Order: sequence, then structure tokens, then C-alpha cells
Amino acid sequence: MGFTIVYLSLIVLIPLAALFLRAAGIGLSEFWKIISDARVLASFRVTFSMAFFAALTNAVFGFIVAWVLTRYTFPGRRFIDAMVDLPFALPTAVSGITLSILYSNQGLNQGWIGRLLPFAVSYTPLGIYVALTFIGLPFVVRAVQPAIDDIERELEEVAASLGASRWQTFWRVIFPALMPALLTGFTMAFARGIGEYGSVIFIAGSTEITPQLIYIKLEEHDVTGATVIAATMLVISFVLLFVINILQLWGTRKYRETK
Repeated sequence: MGFTIVYLSLIVLIPLAALFLRAAGIGLSEFWKIISDARVLASFRVTFSMAFFAALTNAVFGFIVAWVLTRYTFPGRRFIDAMVDLPFALPTAVSGITLSILYSNQGLNQGWIGRLLPFAVSYTPLGIYVALTFIGLPFVVRAVQPAIDDIERELEEVAASLGASRWQTFWRVIFPALMPALLTGFTMAFARGIGEYGSVIFIAGSTEITPQLIYIKLEEHDVTGATVIAATMLVISFVLLFVINILQLWGTRKYRETK
């Protein structure tokens, strides 16, 4: 316990405390002036909305991928299962450059996918969504796969024998068991999306995300502005993750009660 507390204090608690102390060192009016700036609010809106929608998309399609990889046997399954971890292995800059080239539809730099689409993806907020979806998928798949393995197929057979349709079996038997794992994967993908930088800046174009704005502030030697934005972003992230964790605990308790 002592080693754990000391280690967490050195790596997590002390740096975060220093961040908040630096942000609290300025007056309330100056703090509000920095946060209420239109540029800062726009970066918050883009960052949190794109991270949320990307995590939500991954929660749906990540579940489908995890279900297929767990419940079905087909040629190439192991290869596809290994490919799921590719966003983990790729440097974020490589992911960003690759996605921006694939989805570009500008002039001679049209990518394979970009030339087929009637709208622009690269260098738009939609490109941010694509990048965050790409890097967040493994979090959901790897969180849901063990939960699918733990579901006893006899429960599905019992539900079918009692006259339940496939949809009723999924909604009343499978989904309650998987909801805590889905929320866990959603939370990790969402948290990763909020702080993602490398894979986003290459495809975002002129659209600024909050981590990029913090970096710009530091380059401009505006340490106070960068600190205030970072502290605010941390508080918002903590509140959102706290709410999601409460929902996860509620879902787990509800499943145990019904079980």
C-alpha cells in the first residue's frame, strides 16, 4: 500500500496538484477570461463532441467485431483478431498521416477512399471523428471480448426454449451481461479520444482540438493560458468519466439483481 501510494503520488497526484495550483494562482476574472474565449470554447466543443461520437460508434461496431471474433470460426479469424490491435502498435503520427492521405480528395493528392466520397473528410471536423474512431476501436473490442466469453450459452438456449425471440434474448439476457464491459470500453475510448493529439493534427486541418491549443499556447510562452485550459479540460473529463463509472456500477448492480 505504501509503495502504491508513493508511486501514484509521484506519477499522478503531485503533477495534477501542481497543475491545479498553477491555475488557481490567477484571479477568477482572468481564469474566466481565458476559458470563455471563443477559440477555447470552440476547441472544447470539437474535442469532446468528436470524442463522444467516436466512442459511441466504437461501442456499437466494437461490440459487433468482438461478437464475431468470439462466437464464430472462419478463415483468417486470428489475423483479423491481431489486426484489431494495430492502432495500439502504430505511432499516432503514422495513423494520422495515413488517414489524411486515404481520405483526402483535394487535387492530385486524392486518396483511395477520398476520391469515392462526395464530401470532404480530411482537414475537416469529420476527419477528427474518423481518426478518433480508428484509435479507439481496440479499447472496446478488448473490453467486450472477455465478457462475451463469460456468457453461458445455456442461458441463450433456455431463453429460446421459453419462446424468446433472438431480439428478446439479446436485450434481456446478453445485453445486461455485456453492458458493464461496453461502458468500460466506451469510457476508455472516450478518454483516449479527449487526449489524442498525434493522429488528429494531421487530418484536422485548420480545426483546432484542445490538446493542440494547449501546445500552441506553450509555443507562444503563454504558460498560464495553457495551464488554465488543461486544468479545465481535466475537470470536465473527470466529471464525465465519474458519471460514466456511476452508470457502469449501476448496470453491474442491476444485472446481478436480475441474475
